[in-house]
Amino acid sequence: MKIRRILATAVAAAVTTPALFLSAAPAFADTKPAAPQSQKPSSHEDDIDDEMPSIEELKAAVAVAQKAYDEAVADLAAAKADLKALDKADHPLQVKISDATKAVDAAAAAKTAADDKLAKAVQAEKDVLAKPDATEQEKADAAAAVTTAKTAAAEAATLKKTADDEAVKAFKALFDAKEAATRGVRLAEKVEKTTKQELADAKEELKFAEEIEGECKVDDAVDVTLSGPKTVTAGQPAVFSLRVTNTSDRALDVVDAFATAVRLPKPDEVIDDETVLEGRLIPIEWSSPDVLEWTPITDKYESIEVGKLAKGASYDVKLRITVDAKAPAGRGVAFAYAEYENKDGSCGLGEDYPDVEFSILAAKGDKPKPTPSPSTTTPTPAPSTGGNHNTTQQGGSSNTPVKGSLAATGANDTLPLGIAAAGAVALGAGALVVARRRKAGADA
Repeated sequence: MKIRRILATAVAAAVTTPALFLSAAPAFADTKPAAPQSQKPSSHEDDIDDEMPSIEELKAAVAVAQKAYDEAVADLAAAKADLKALDKADHPLQVKISDATKAVDAAAAAKTAADDKLAKAVQAEKDVLAKPDATEQEKADAAAAVTTAKTAAAEAATLKKTADDEAVKAFKALFDAKEAATRGVRLAEKVEKTTKQELADAKEELKFAEEIEGECKVDDAVDVTLSGPKTVTAGQPAVFSLRVTNTSDRALDVVDAFATAVRLPKPDEVIDDETVLEGRLIPIEWSSPDVLEWTPITDKYESIEVGKLAKGASYDVKLRITVDAKAPAGRGVAFAYAEYENKDGSCGLGEDYPDVEFSILAAKGDKPKPTPSPSTTTPTPAPSTGGNHNTTQQGGSSNTPVKGSLAATGANDTLPLGIAAAGAVALGAGALVVARRRKAGADA
């Protein structure tokens, strides 16, 4: 499922439900996520889940798109053939033009002959009248010949005009037919282009859905809670608390958490899926009992390294959120989720996707403090209640992303967590979308 489809579905529901919670990954697994702990479930969640197409529905959509494209291709070919046929000599309109042209030539020749005959009759009459000894009969015959020639010339002129008019009509008919055929080709080309793109989109959605189907289940093995201040001042860091708990009946070998924050739009602000929203992302840094330095969450290093988590154990993480000092007053939202993978290949996504909304206050003073850069200052993390957090097991230092098939679940390469979160802005105040990034080619 492409993020655009997810957003479109969510936006439709957000029209009647301003505070909307939508989880992309569980929707693909055809499993409705549990309600976030810090927010009541939306009455429209069931509607949204129902609108997420299944694999069979996506296959049907591909079949429909393929049929439409095939018909468009056939229509385009027929339209081009119709246009080309108009230039063939045996086409009825071309035959009519040919006949009309011959008629014009014949009428023109007849008119020329009639005009010549009239001219000769007129000259003959003049010659007769010039003769001193011309009889009255000769004069009468000469005058009659002129009259007959004039009648013939007038009839020839009429026939010539009729032939010319018919020729003009024939040429106009062909011109109009070519114009119509050309418009038909252009329209068919547009339809072919549109249906081709729709088919490509349908195939892409099906491919992606098939890739992620069954990769990891959605269960309650990992529970996530998120808390933080209700007010954040632009330019000043605010610390939130994230706790990940292993609620399964076994130890989890590798656990990762993810967090994102965005500035929400104003109620009257128009934002759609074409709007560039990256500027609304709020930088987040994290630290833990095992990773003492503030570590920024980025598209490249997006996971919060929890590591191995014993049965019933919890792991606490501090999140430092810093709204840009130039950001206007408004509202924001932070949200998180977790996933796990075990050495036996089993993996899963947590059912809980908690979010915390907060008010954003404009920076104080003429020179607001800039966003603090990561430092070596050690925060005061909440105590961990269990888990093995050897960073070497997870691929090295705190800035090294986790390697393994766990990181290969979720959305595709073009949908990093940050961008998916930014898409949540399109849902209006309180809305949020969680879409995990797929890291293709992650080392096992």
